[in-house]
Amino acid sequence: MANQTASPQRVPAAAVNRRLGTGRVEPVLFHTFNTLFMIFLVVVTLYPFLNTIAVSLNAGNDTIRGGIYLWPRQFTLQNYKAVFVSGTIYDAFWISVARTVLSTLLNIFLTTMLAYTLSRREYVFRKPITFIFVLTMYFNAGLIPGYFLMKDLHLINTFWVYVVPSMVSAFNLIVIRTYIGTIPESLIESARIDGAGEFKIFWRIIFPLCKPVLATIALFVAVGAWNSWFDAFLYTSSRQELSTLQYELMKLLSSSMNANSNPAVAAGAGMTQETAAAMVTPLSIRAAVTIVASVPILLVYPFMQKYFVVGLNVGSVKE
Repeated sequence: MANQTASPQRVPAAAVNRRLGTGRVEPVLFHTFNTLFMIFLVVVTLYPFLNTIAVSLNAGNDTIRGGIYLWPRQFTLQNYKAVFVSGTIYDAFWISVARTVLSTLLNIFLTTMLAYTLSRREYVFRKPITFIFVLTMYFNAGLIPGYFLMKDLHLINTFWVYVVPSMVSAFNLIVIRTYIGTIPESLIESARIDGAGEFKIFWRIIFPLCKPVLATIALFVAVGAWNSWFDAFLYTSSRQELSTLQYELMKLLSSSMNANSNPAVAAGAGMTQETAAAMVTPLSIRAAVTIVASVPILLVYPFMQKYFVVGLNVGSVKE
């Protein structure tokens, strides 16, 4: 009988790791580094916002000295009193709220309806219409033609100039149409067999199933409508009652650059002009304006957070 050479036994990798001690060290190092990196990322992300809050609550003359980090050195509410001095700020707030709500609802409903139509393979014009919408993402007519278009539509100095131009978005259309493509076709075919029409299929099946991506798009549209001020400057600047919050805050921020000679700031803060010059500065007003403009829209995000990641990932990529 021929001698058979015994093959060497293979030692499991887990046993080698236990002998070398690497099986326990690597996870600890990874989690330690990952935790430190995430803490650093949170600090970097939150610090500018917390610093802005601290500056907005600090006396203006003390802010000039610098050194304000996470806590105000001389606490005061004079900066916020200066922001809310004018009664127009409250009317502008409600105009911004109405604009944001209407723009978001109309954009979501109309864009989703159009996206559903263009997602149907049996619709013969879906490709040329999609091409036209995509074309508008790359080419813009410009500011002056846009203004004359709003004028020809009789939207200048009206509230609807805030709403009508944003009712349909090409980018949102592509995202929603891609998401609708992930919905099983069998659901739509079953509804048609049961006698449902296209609008009923859209309203009862497509619209509820698109909730994640619609929440994501709604957040995009709401933030854009809330932060917009240039259209108010361009189309409704001659009507104070149609001014938006962002436009009013922009005007206040511009006037605060010459705060020492601004009697409105002094009167609004309940101080003499000399005292206001010492207490309110452009830097402190800028911080207060930033907080007033950003906090309302930040309050909306927690209600949409659970849909945000799912809708963004699924709606923007198609295999």
